[in-house]
Amino acid sequence: MRPHLCLLAATLLIGCQTADEALTTASAPTAISGPAASAIAGDMASRLAEQMGSASSAAIKMDKGTSDFAMALETALKGWGYSVVTDGGPDKDAKPVELAYSLDTIDGHVLAQLSTPSLALGRAYTATPSGATPVSPLSIMQRN
Repeated sequence: MRPHLCLLAATLLIGCQTADEALTTASAPTAISGPAASAIAGDMASRLAEQMGSASSAAIKMDKGTSDFAMALETALKGWGYSVVTDGGPDKDAKPVELAYSLDTIDGHVLAQLSTPSLALGRAYTATPSGATPVSPLSIMQRN
């Protein structure tokens, strides 16, 4: 009798498992206008520059993206004086700071995140076709 109960319990529990497709980290790129991407990238680049300090000694390595935000972020960082490496070939003497970035839509707002090995920044924006406005304070996480 006990083997039948164990089999019944196992069968019922198998039906409660979540499908693998629900547990994904990949998401579709957030579509925003060019002016909104530029406004968000400009604000986030300035906040990153405030936290990282002098751009004269820092090179930043980031993935070469084709989205409006990726291109605007690269331009904004260069505007702050950072050397941006996107092709994987930095100078042998320079050790660039790895930068990861993302845009996600949450509750009708756009959440922008920039992350280095020692720092993570995040902020929510309201995006419109003509630009973007911050709707949250800047979130800063320092890593040791």
